[in-house]
Amino acid sequence: MKILALDTSNHPMSVALVEDDQLKATTTLNTVRNHSIYVLPTIDELMRRVNWEPTDLDRVVVAKGPGSYTGVRIAVTTAKTLAMTLGIDLVGISSLATIAAGIAPVTDTLLVPFFDARRGNVFAGSYRYQNGQLTNILPDGHFTFAELIDQLPSDEPVYLLGELTKKLQAAVPSLPANIQVIESAAMVSTFALAKLGAKAQPVTNIDNFIPTYLRITEAEANWQKDHPNQGPIEYVKEV
Repeated sequence: MKILALDTSNHPMSVALVEDDQLKATTTLNTVRNHSIYVLPTIDELMRRVNWEPTDLDRVVVAKGPGSYTGVRIAVTTAKTLAMTLGIDLVGISSLATIAAGIAPVTDTLLVPFFDARRGNVFAGSYRYQNGQLTNILPDGHFTFAELIDQLPSDEPVYLLGELTKKLQAAVPSLPANIQVIESAAMVSTFALAKLGAKAQPVTNIDNFIPTYLRITEAEANWQKDHPNQGPIEYVKEV
């Protein structure tokens, strides 16, 4: 199976081409800010490098969030367009699950990938390897960093996979002794993303597939605050 995997859910942009669990080519850009400009040229360059045509692809796998609103939308929109145009499978995988899958499997440690969601908040979930399979334990959610730490067990090793910013450190100045932060694992691996996507079920309705945001935008929150009697209204169409 020939797979295109792409992630723009946070600051780095990463693309990989994988065939039958073998990494053929990959590029990660951690210096660009406008992923929409670079994602398609990067895909084209990698395809030419391995002599693949778009019609050779069997599946496109995308990190569907959580993460940056704009970043997640860019990858998901690109993946949907390619899947619909080429008539191939589309698979969406949690960006957090992909981080957990990017490190070597450990059977006795809880893996807790997280992204800084600003204002002392994080997107996070917890994962564990069970019978060789990565299993979601704490569903992906939007928490204050203190709330996340309070939900973690104190009687077993825990790996926090992400960048511990100054604001997050200020929110929880001292972590429990059983928790270790691994900042080197903070970046999504599109090779790991492709391997997860190879085993997952494709979406059944590509047109209805949307990113996983896990929170509303600040504009939506302000609108709901100013219109308390109208309830949540999807006044911004999602991709």
